[in-house]
Amino acid sequence: MEIKNFTPHPINILDANNKEIAIFQPEGVPIRLKSEVKKISQDGDILLTKTIFGEPEGLPGLEKDTLLIVSQLVKSACPSRGDLVVPAEVVRDSTGRIIGCRSLGI
Repeated sequence: MEIKNFTPHPINILDANNKEIAIFQPEGVPIRLKSEVKKISQDGDILLTKTIFGEPEGLPGLEKDTLLIVSQLVKSACPSRGDLVVPAEVVRDSTGRIIGCRSLGI
């Protein structure tokens, strides 16, 4: 099985002892959803907006025996795509910074 990372950052897979067991470097341009920001209202200097998300940009077609690591937003927008996975079981260091994940969620 091939795994390709279409997020903007490396994905580190860690074991139970936080030892790195795999790293997936970004493949190039991240897959993102088209978006449009609509103004809802304004109260003085504070503007309220709503972001409307559309279709994914840069999502390749299905490839046999290949999984694509994407953001949860992209995965949620494409429920029929069984090849999309997201970092799961996120691991943080003592300062709260994400250092990796334990698995890839389907």
